[in-house]
Amino acid sequence: MSKARTVRFHEYGGPEVLRLEDVEVGQPGPGEVLLRIEAIGLNRAEALFRGGHYIERARSFPARLGLEASGVVEALGDGVDGLAAGQAVSVVPSFSQNDHGVYAERAIVPASSLVPRPEGLGAVEGAAVWMPYVTAYGGLVEVGGMRAGDTVVLTGASSSVGLAAIRTAHRIGAAPLATTRTRAKRDALLKAGAAEVIVTDEEDVAERVRDLTAGRGADLVFDGVAGPGLTDLVRSVAPGGTVLLYGAVSGLPTPYPGFDLGMPAVSLRTYTMPETTRDPERLRRARAFVESGLRTGFFEPAVDRTFTLDEIVAAHRAMEAGHQVGKIVVTVPH
Repeated sequence: MSKARTVRFHEYGGPEVLRLEDVEVGQPGPGEVLLRIEAIGLNRAEALFRGGHYIERARSFPARLGLEASGVVEALGDGVDGLAAGQAVSVVPSFSQNDHGVYAERAIVPASSLVPRPEGLGAVEGAAVWMPYVTAYGGLVEVGGMRAGDTVVLTGASSSVGLAAIRTAHRIGAAPLATTRTRAKRDALLKAGAAEVIVTDEEDVAERVRDLTAGRGADLVFDGVAGPGLTDLVRSVAPGGTVLLYGAVSGLPTPYPGFDLGMPAVSLRTYTMPETTRDPERLRRARAFVESGLRTGFFEPAVDRTFTLDEIVAAHRAMEAGHQVGKIVVTVPH
């Protein structure tokens, strides 16, 4: 049995509860793979899980973290086909953090969560592409039904998911309207491909969306912020449109505004990435969509900055500060 440095937390709290400990790795069981982790993509879901605010809570302590990574296959469990020792792969988030966690030098993950790393994509980039693009594709295309000619409002658009959603909208032929709280990230969002940027501290979101759509409103809203701003987002939607909530970065109570707004003909629902990654057919389509975008250069990872595994506390603090444009990635030296 060998040990690997692994990030765990023994109680809920801020980044300071994260500890780097030597933990027995074990051997992969049936349908599992042992990975040597090279890079880890950080996600808000992990900060929420660490703080006890995620959609599921830690089953026991100490608990592990981590849904997205890239690495090299070291060993295969029984019944695993299509992968080989020494192969470079990426981990697509498709499991509970109560069962697996990739914040480690080595980790065991389900073989079903792995995709071969495309040629020319490095370890850092390989840890920064799948969560954003599969989340965007699954929400906007599979669930939201986004089509060419649609207008889609993207909140928190400077996040890795927001940037992937901008490119996904362009790939489909839709017009992405990005929102951001201040002007600090406006130019970066325009450069990333936003058709327009709405600065929510300065502008009325619903009025601006209606101005930009000749009074019609947006066909789709993809909201990772939630909170009281949802009311304005519903006001911005065209009759028959849809609001998808895939996150709650605001941390504030989220109203149901349908009755206050006179019961508009708007669909309002939540969306989580596992709706795509735990459905084999949806995942197959998502994988084909993302791989095609990477191969043609239409999609690319958006990495804001990197930390090392020893700096995991600082990396979580940076993620929660929210100043990044794109993904924060943690590298794992060996």
